[in-house]
Amino acid sequence: MKRGFLIKNGTVVDGTGRPAYKADVRVAGEIITEIAPGLDRREREQVIDASGCYVTPGFMETHNHFDGPMWWMPAMEPMPGYGVTTSVNGNCGFTAAPVHQDAAVRKEMVQIFSFFEDIPEKPFLNRLPWDWNKWSEYRASLKRNVKLPVNFAAYVGHIAIRLAVMGPEAWDRAATPDEIEKMCVLLDDALAAGAIGMSSNLLDNDGKDRPIPTKKADDAEWSALLDVLERYPGRQLQVIVDYVMRVDAAESMAKIERLVEGRDIRVQLAGAVPNLAYQARLFDGAKALHEARKAAGLDMWAGYHHVASTTLVGFVNSLVWAQTNNYVWHEIIEAKTEEEKLALLADPAWRERARQSWDGIRDVSRAKSPDAFELFDSETDAGPTGISLRQFMEENGYGHPSDALADWVIENGIHSNLRMEEAAKNEEAMDYLLHDPKAVGNISDAGAHGKMFCGIGDNVLLLTRYVRDRKKLTIEQGVHLLTGRIAEHFNLLAERGTLEVGKKADITVFDLDEIERRPEFKSYDVPDGEGGCTYRYSRKPAPVRLTLVNGTATFVRGEFTGKFPGEYITTDPAEPAPYAQAAE
Repeated sequence: MKRGFLIKNGTVVDGTGRPAYKADVRVAGEIITEIAPGLDRREREQVIDASGCYVTPGFMETHNHFDGPMWWMPAMEPMPGYGVTTSVNGNCGFTAAPVHQDAAVRKEMVQIFSFFEDIPEKPFLNRLPWDWNKWSEYRASLKRNVKLPVNFAAYVGHIAIRLAVMGPEAWDRAATPDEIEKMCVLLDDALAAGAIGMSSNLLDNDGKDRPIPTKKADDAEWSALLDVLERYPGRQLQVIVDYVMRVDAAESMAKIERLVEGRDIRVQLAGAVPNLAYQARLFDGAKALHEARKAAGLDMWAGYHHVASTTLVGFVNSLVWAQTNNYVWHEIIEAKTEEEKLALLADPAWRERARQSWDGIRDVSRAKSPDAFELFDSETDAGPTGISLRQFMEENGYGHPSDALADWVIENGIHSNLRMEEAAKNEEAMDYLLHDPKAVGNISDAGAHGKMFCGIGDNVLLLTRYVRDRKKLTIEQGVHLLTGRIAEHFNLLAERGTLEVGKKADITVFDLDEIERRPEFKSYDVPDGEGGCTYRYSRKPAPVRLTLVNGTATFVRGEFTGKFPGEYITTDPAEPAPYAQAAE
């Protein structure tokens, strides 16, 4: 018999936004069975004293990329120590399924995923069993092979679907009617197997400035896929749009709005309302578009994050150069050996092209300014470190940041790193998004960009920054944004997201004065594909006092328990007929 929990003397914040109240919470098995003051302990119950603490639903991560890393990092640390109980994956159009039967095409898919999400390619190829082609087979393999400390929900990726059907030609052209039909069958397979929807991408270009394959999808492809998606009530379309690089989000959103008009489909537009200070000139126009969609009664949500990640920029495997269209500096990333990289950095012809490339960085990007870069981490300890690239330029008489950086890397080694500190937020935009009913937050990118360090712990920063310190939100509002709002958005409220009797016992207990988003440190636990390990950045626990996932403690008494009670979850739509029958 599974041991129960009695959480006593805490303040319940139930995730609905309603006022907090004093009560005890009883958990039996996987379920919350009582919430009331003065409950007495029963036999075999473990009592957790929550005096001075809030008792809340477990926190939900809305935008993760553990599709690959969970196979070699199943503990997903430090998620348990930050109160996370649910992780949503398969974002941005990148998923590990479906895949083409040709191993070379599968490698192409992994390379795309690894490049854009900065996930090591070798363990992605070598640690996953690849005993699937369809998404349903992938999910079955997950359930057989991977136990997780959090609940796991996932989209199926539009990019993966295109590559599985079209192979490398997905980069180059629109699909034929026969190929579109095959895509629809793959999408239906995924939705029937529990995918929470389809994610797509209208943002990215690769390291050679090629548009991502989903940008080649025409209206016929989109309409056919949306026909399939609409047959699954409660599932959604996620689309990543661009207010960062090419700044064509308005055009992309207009296209999606036109395609879903008259359809009963929820849409999440990640990045629909820019909220960084250097994007302030874009805010009013984006807000007006969002308000117009709401006024028209469209079920289109703005996805956002409340913190810009601190970014480490390297010279071995960094996405930043390509994503800021500094493609000549990206040649350093693509050079295969240290010798080739150093030879380019010293070559006068390359340096001339590099200066031109730097000058061509879009004005909307902070990467154009040498003030944005800190000389952070030296491989050789030659230094200097801890100063900005601009300061290094001025102290050494350089006329251009590209030349200064090239010499610094030569002196300090190609395994050195720059650091871009968290970009300042446009607080007007943040206030708008935090209070908007058609906005969903906590988009952290955790699981991706391990050496740039996105995400885990950012949920706690919402509570410390906006609730405790700045008092922009009440505790009820802050918890709602991390729990009930997210569960509502993904149609998961039937079982989780709020503290209610009869729901799954996904629970977090924390003292608001104790928790912090802890500093990052290097954790050498990522397989390098050659028998050793390389590093990712991680954090020490917040810590929360208790994290329960489906009634099992994953974090208690300051440490991870080693338990893996996570479930593979989805929305609960009516089951439609198989796609092949519906199409007849």
